[in-house]
Amino acid sequence: MVIAGVDSDPKKAQSLKTWGRAYWEAVQPFNLAGGYVNFMMDDEVDGRVQASCAENYDRLISIKAKYDSQNLFCVNQNIPPASRPGLV
Repeated sequence: MVIAGVDSDPKKAQSLKTWGRAYWEAVQPFNLAGGYVNFMMDDEVDGRVQASCAENYDRLISIKAKYDSQNLFCVNQNIPPASRPGLV
């Protein structure tokens, strides 16, 4: 679910943000565990990326360890690499 509040007046930004977060909290009990990770904010509930990847999460950690062990690609909702190859 994407919730967007738009107004051309920058002074209304905080009230729109407050409204959006309140709406999100009201519908949250009815949402599925996962989501589209590119739309998740940095303050989302822990575990949503893992829930979104479901059974692929452990495999993605291993792939990340193999191809990006230094975690260069860590922007947005990051999947951290395994601390040691073969850990996962």
